[in-house]
Amino acid sequence: MTDTPTLALAKDLISRQSVTPVDAGCQKVMIERLQALGFKIEVMVFEDTTNFWARRGTEAPLFAFAGHTDVVPAGNLELWDTPPFEPTIKDGFLYGRGAADMKGSLASMVVAVEQFIAQNPNHKGSIGFLITSDEEGPFINGTVRVVEALMERGENIDMCIVGEPSSTEVVGDVVKNGRRGSITGDLTVKGIQGHVAYPHLAKNPVHQSLMALNELAETEWDQGNDYFPPTSFQIPNIQAGTGASNVIPGELRVQFNLRYSTELNNDMIVKRVNDTLSKHKLDYQLDWTFNGDPFLTDTGDLLDAVVTAVGDVNQTKPELLTTGGTSDGRFIARMGGQVVELGPVNATIHKVNERVKIDDLEKLTNMYQKTLENVLA
Repeated sequence: MTDTPTLALAKDLISRQSVTPVDAGCQKVMIERLQALGFKIEVMVFEDTTNFWARRGTEAPLFAFAGHTDVVPAGNLELWDTPPFEPTIKDGFLYGRGAADMKGSLASMVVAVEQFIAQNPNHKGSIGFLITSDEEGPFINGTVRVVEALMERGENIDMCIVGEPSSTEVVGDVVKNGRRGSITGDLTVKGIQGHVAYPHLAKNPVHQSLMALNELAETEWDQGNDYFPPTSFQIPNIQAGTGASNVIPGELRVQFNLRYSTELNNDMIVKRVNDTLSKHKLDYQLDWTFNGDPFLTDTGDLLDAVVTAVGDVNQTKPELLTTGGTSDGRFIARMGGQVVELGPVNATIHKVNERVKIDDLEKLTNMYQKTLENVLA
């Protein structure tokens, strides 16, 4: 049985060992397909990361697909039923690293555009592709750098579908129409090291910090809203001491993270944390990592087009959620346009035996194509 265009392209991409930030030729394959459709291509290399921006047309609105060719490492190969970079079909599934996250989506995007342009060669507006090889890594030289370059010259994306695996049970059952923001604090509380038998000659930063940390953990940062749950404060790492039971530590290191809603912003969080730490009279140093602002697309032509397209394919409307971690959508949202995420079922992403239903790839291709028809035909 001959592979469909989407399946054939997905298999080609999976066969390339594009572990972050290596692209392994995936983008070259996509670029050749897009050039044949009349796309203007810009390859943007920043440090160790390969990106490309492709555009067909010059008019508004600018509709773009965004995604990444890089994948996470395969891990212990002995745990895989089939080699992770040898795409394998079994029981109606396509197996391989990146099948769901997100080479399947990339294949569906390209084929959907090919089919759309074949039927609508003189479509309205413009179509773009923003593709990076650094989404699973530190995300420093990938999408964010391309977005900055586009914004500097006034080229802003009006509507964007990010192909992250958004679905839960069946493809298209969930559309992510926003994401929470993420901010990380690396806190060092300074004390005076000493012998536990002579506490009056030392200053224990653990004891000093407990009340402040508990207050931050118990704080009701907000109540969320119709689209976002309340902001969450979590401590993933904490360290103090020398390992000896008779030494009062000289400093305490705490790392905490907040996943926050559109009810807050970075400045509000920073002020509230500093006010709390200062209130407890701690001697501290606090370094912040701003991982991304929250974004939300609660109305607009893109959301309407995607919901309609999914409904046409699945005969049911998708659920709109903002749950999960961050994605490159947070960088694209800085342009002020509408951003949603629509992709395969996420049950096996980053796991051994990552896989996607072959039928789901065809459905996803249809969803992308119908979205284009709803917006640009």
